[in-house]
Amino acid sequence: MLKILSRVTCRTVFCPPLVGVSKLLLGTLTLLAGTLTLCGQEQQAEKKVDANMRAAQRAMQILQATAEWQPMLKGETLDGWSGDTQGYVVEDGVLICKKGSKNLVTEKQYSDFAFQFEFKLQESGNNGIGIRVPGSGHPASSGMEIQILDHNGAKYSGMAELPDGKQRKMSWLKPWQYHGSIYGITPAKTGYLKPVGEWNQETIIAIDDHVMVILNGAVIVDAFLDDTVPVDGRQHAGMKSRIGHLVLAGHSDRVEFRNLKIADYAVSAAEHAASDDNVPPSGFVALFNGKDLSGWKGLAHKNATERRELQGKAMRDAQAQADTVMREHWSVVDGVLTYDGKGQSLCTGRDYGDFEMYIDWKIPPGADSGIYLRGTPQIQIWDPWDLRMKGQQEGEPSEAVSITPEEWVAAYKNGRNLGSGGLWNNKRWRNAPTALADKRPGEWNRFLIRMVGDKVTIWLNGKRIVDRVALENYWDKTGTIPLIRADQIELQHHGSALYFKNLYIRELPY
Repeated sequence: MLKILSRVTCRTVFCPPLVGVSKLLLGTLTLLAGTLTLCGQEQQAEKKVDANMRAAQRAMQILQATAEWQPMLKGETLDGWSGDTQGYVVEDGVLICKKGSKNLVTEKQYSDFAFQFEFKLQESGNNGIGIRVPGSGHPASSGMEIQILDHNGAKYSGMAELPDGKQRKMSWLKPWQYHGSIYGITPAKTGYLKPVGEWNQETIIAIDDHVMVILNGAVIVDAFLDDTVPVDGRQHAGMKSRIGHLVLAGHSDRVEFRNLKIADYAVSAAEHAASDDNVPPSGFVALFNGKDLSGWKGLAHKNATERRELQGKAMRDAQAQADTVMREHWSVVDGVLTYDGKGQSLCTGRDYGDFEMYIDWKIPPGADSGIYLRGTPQIQIWDPWDLRMKGQQEGEPSEAVSITPEEWVAAYKNGRNLGSGGLWNNKRWRNAPTALADKRPGEWNRFLIRMVGDKVTIWLNGKRIVDRVALENYWDKTGTIPLIRADQIELQHHGSALYFKNLYIRELPY
């Protein structure tokens, strides 16, 4: 086709007297050009987006917004490091693991973090990054070791002769030995390591049991350790470790590092230090500004699965109607997000995946509410001292109850009398708090909620009452569809007045 276009163009340019022909040829050119453009657009649309790079973009965006990076090197010294300080040297900002060197260990220990660095390998070069390594422990067994390796090197491959006489290049490495793998535990995706002699950028994220490795803009490891069976079939005590040192695990090869920095994502204190209402503590942003409903929306559909299926005009219309209902029943009174009990749940204007969130709440006697995470019910909020029996409606007399609220709490060991904070709609995993930590109706309570993967940890008024319990997908009655990775947070309507303030969130990279 390109040859024809070239010939037609020449005839059009060099034969100006043939006006009619020229117009015909120009029309043909326009049609062919349009066809080429359409073909190009179709090919572009058909071109697959790299899912590993798309996943990395999300994590890196969260890091960009939340990470408080701290450099790991102080000038040309190894201050803050111990171990083989003779085998490593800093030159012009580059940390060099010299040939024959062993382990360099951070003096500080880290639990949840993002560690970012650049590295450059020589042919067949080998090193590693130990994470959560205890005291004098071994990086790959006492902790976990993320491979740093030129797995394309000649040392790890060779030519094999096939039965038909042909030869094929083969690797002697096991899948869990390739670069970026959690050694012995989880193999990494390949194809993203740059050639020997070029700088690579890597980010290792470890939060609770979630370990993610991003190499040159692509996620190559995304593992939840609680759900992982080590691929080498061995026991790995380091998988249970939740705090320890970082270790540059030298394997006698020269490897260069630069721009080493770390961001701390350790669990926040159950009580934050902010003194003014609706002004977030360091590292958090406010979901509620204390003045109006900016950043919030109404509940477009009670069923999250059906809501997610709404598209285009149907979604716009449903959301517009929901927002009208929201403004009629939710308001801001003296810096408090206030609900009159007659509308529907209130939802964040955007979706959240992994995060920590503080939220202060207050309810009147007998009230019932909750907090949906990723559009899923729910962290329960209710009055533990409510004497109503099952089936009794709010406001009905309870003269038949002859015990005091305190006796009721002590005697009745399920439901609301166990207190707020449980994942009430769970069927398989625990749905109740481990302790009653509520303050009396009319008093302010404070949650710290931490969600990583599908696991939720909750502190109520400074006391941990839920410890990494899975939030089940309420909307899937088959029990086979996992919890959605990100969705809106909702303040649940349940027919009673509600009060909220000091809603702060810190997103965690995932």
